[in-house]
Amino acid sequence: SKGGQVTWQCACFNFRKAARAVTRYYDDMLVPSGLKATQLTMLGAISKLGTAQISELASLVALDKTTLTRNLKLLQSDGLIAITTGADRRVRVVGLTRTGTDTLERALPLWREAQQRMVEHMGEVRWRRLVADLAELNAIFP
Repeated sequence: SKGGQVTWQCACFNFRKAARAVTRYYDDMLVPSGLKATQLTMLGAISKLGTAQISELASLVALDKTTLTRNLKLLQSDGLIAITTGADRRVRVVGLTRTGTDTLERALPLWREAQQRMVEHMGEVRWRRLVADLAELNAIFP
């Protein structure tokens, strides 16, 4: 059927399917750390920024503020981050707690192993091309 052809050739469908598969793979590799891939990404972004305004973090991880705030509340309730008021009382600032830093440090070797296996499976040249293509897509559709 023509509808089925649309589904299997649809860029959105295929990107989402691949994203779910890759996320599951990283989630499985990260089990010993207690983190999901999305949480590791968030903690890594916060660590990279040091302390960050929610708007800066939203831009870095490409999430809308509502989704980001919901994700941050979960990390906060797990004691991994602290959300405080900035010098301007309207600004919320996010930083890792000691527990968050320790958890991230425990997870990084697991992430490195997952990353290495992914690159080995795809091959270095193909991997670099994929990352470049994805970066280009992100630039086209910011």
